[in-house]
Formats: sequence, C-alpha cells, structure tokens
Amino acid sequence: MEYIKSKDIFVLMRDTLRMIHPRLIEHGQRVAYMVYKMLEEKGGYEEFELADIVMLATLHDIGAYKTEAGALNDMLRYESRDSRAHTIYGYLFFKYLSPIEDLARVIMYHHTDYEQLKKVDYEHKHLAAYINIAEKMDIYSTAMGAQFNMQMFHKQAGVKLSDEGLDLFYQVAKKHDIFTKLKTDEYKKELEYIIDFMLFSNEDKKKFLEMLMYCLGFRTEDAVIDAITTISICDELADKMLLTGEEKERLYYGALLHDLGMLAIPKEIIEAPRKLNSEEIKTLRKHVGVTERILEKRMRGDVVAIATSHHERGDGSGYPKKLRNKHMTQEQRILQVADSVKGMINKRSYREPLHKEEVISILKEEAARDRLNQQVVNTMLNFYDSIMDNVKIKSAEIMKMYQTLNSQYSQVSKRFKI
Repeated sequence: MEYIKSKDIFVLMRDTLRMIHPRLIEHGQRVAYMVYKMLEEKGGYEEFELADIVMLATLHDIGAYKTEAGALNDMLRYESRDSRAHTIYGYLFFKYLSPIEDLARVIMYHHTDYEQLKKVDYEHKHLAAYINIAEKMDIYSTAMGAQFNMQMFHKQAGVKLSDEGLDLFYQVAKKHDIFTKLKTDEYKKELEYIIDFMLFSNEDKKKFLEMLMYCLGFRTEDAVIDAITTISICDELADKMLLTGEEKERLYYGALLHDLGMLAIPKEIIEAPRKLNSEEIKTLRKHVGVTERILEKRMRGDVVAIATSHHERGDGSGYPKKLRNKHMTQEQRILQVADSVKGMINKRSYREPLHKEEVISILKEEAARDRLNQQVVNTMLNFYDSIMDNVKIKSAEIMKMYQTLNSQYSQVSKRFKI
C-alpha cells in the first residue's frame, strides 16, 4: 500500500532538514539545480535518473548536520574548513541508511581535488566533480555578490576542479542564465519539474522514511533511541492485540515519524538538566503541531492522525486537540501507551530510567483515570516482561546499522584525527 508519493519523500526529507539548518538545505537545492542543468546539457540521462541525482545533490552536505553544527552560519568559512568529517559521515549515512547506497561515494568524494579524484576507480566520480564545482559557485557567488566572477575558478581547472566540468558549467550558466535564476528563486520551478519524475518502490520509500527517523540523531542520539523504543513497543502491543497487517503498518509509520517536530525545538530545552518551566513546556509541546505541518498532505491522513495523537489522552486532557477515547483509533491508543512507557524506561537529562514497579504503578493510575486506554494498558501489564525482553532485542536489531555507522565514523575520525 502506498502511504506517500515518491516526490513527497524528497519534500519531506528537505523540509525536515530545513528545521535543523535552513541555509544549508537552501544551499543544497541551489547546488542540485546547477548539477541538474549540467547533466541535462551533457545528455544521456533519463528523467528519473536526474531526479535521483537531484535528491543526492540536495543532501550532499547531510553529514554537516552532525559534524559541523557550529560552523554553518558562515558558509564561506565552512567551505574552507577540513571537509573530511562531514563528507565521511554523509557517505556512511547514505551507505547504511538510504536505498541509493550506490551513489553514497559521490558524497565522500565531493570535496576531493580533481587531480586525486580522476585517479579513483568509481563510475559516478564525475557527479562528485560536478557537485564540487556547483558548491563552490554557490558559496562564493553568495558571499561575494556583485564582485563574483565565475571565471575566477578557471585557474583551478584540471587541478582542484574538473576542467571538463568547468567548461560544461560555463556553457550552462550562460545558456540558462543560471545566476539570475538562483537570485530570483526561479530555479525552484525547474527543480519542481524534475522531482516529479522520482520513482521509488514502496520498500525504497520505507527505507527513506527510516533514514528520516535517524536524522533525529543530528540533534541528539537519545531521540533515535526513543523513536526505536517506541516503534518496538508498538510492534509488540500490535502483535498481542491482534491488529491486522494494514493496522500494524499504519502504526509502524505513525510511531516512526511521531517525533519529527522535535527537530524544531531548541536543544537546551530538550536536554535541560531539570524539569521544564511552564513557558518551556509550552515550547516543547509545539513539536506535535510542527510534526503535523511537516507530514500533512504528504503522508496518508490516517498515518498523520496516529503520529500526531501520541500526547492525546482518553479523558480529553491531552494535547494538541484534546481528543477523547471515543474519537481515537486503536493504533492511536497503542502509540500513546508506547510513548508513555518509552518516556519512563529511557533515561532523561533530569532523571534516571524508572524501575518496573514505578512504570506499572503509573500505567495503572493513568488507565484508572481514563487517560490511557484500559485495554492497551492491561495488555502491556499482562505481558510486561516478555514485551520488554522483545523490545530490547528488536531495538538492538534496528539500532545495529546506526551503531555500525557511528562506530566506523569514530574509527575513521581517530585515523585522520578529525
């Protein structure tokens, strides 16, 4: 079953990362446009291939969200820094988590000087060379304004930058008035045209959405652990409560995406080493509305309804819509219990995880007050030990690739003293 269109996968990725750092994703889109026009002029590509490359080029700096958070406000200075950290992390992120892993090495090589790059045995190395050119054109033209002259890079031809790529860019820039379109945002219309040709299988879409969940780790890795714990508890409860295959699938996607809006919440609130004050709580609660705005008209409505109801309560005391039990589906009720349990069993910046007895006591109280659904809570309590044992196993399985990614990055960082 289709829960999201291929084009909307890209839009969702773009808009989610924009919450972390808007300037970096705008830079990515401009680079993607320039690379798209270069490849279009070069010829030999089908539209769906160009669309995939546009996605990759837009996200070419994805590793910087993790490794360069403090340096992104000054893009010219960022460009001059040692780029190994974000190119390596971005490569590993795409290699392990995306369905277009065959293009991951483009990210790793996109800052490599051309005299080294041309020696590399990799069929897509020209894409890395084109991204390198487009990135420099964008960063320097933005920083220098009217003083910018694209011919300033001609002396780097064949050494730092591809001579063939530069000639192609000069040709395209004049033919399509690239820099005027970039200044006026007219280029976005052409990007909208090509992303309509994105064509992903349902399995590819699932992997991209899972990759989106791992983006929570750009803010704090605890958010990834929380999301995976919630998914695993939902999966266990869904099995015990005999949900249908379609209901389980809807619940999975709802749990997967329910906390995307947390990326818009300041880190100092998320990681405050104390209980939050009333104003901070108000800010924190905005994450549900942000999640809804990001997902609506992209994901199927029933999945959005599940994802955005995890803080609702059966007695109408929850937020943001104060829904009551009779207005909610079983999937929504399951996510509410799973999210509550996750919040208790995982460590918080202001407290250690709660013990089993405390968790059970709170669940019983919440069910008695009709805040959490009695049937779901009873299922949780009746199978608590087996559910928790299986959650540990399932969470470890889901985390395996993410941990491998971070472990490899750590090893490479030590090797190159990043």
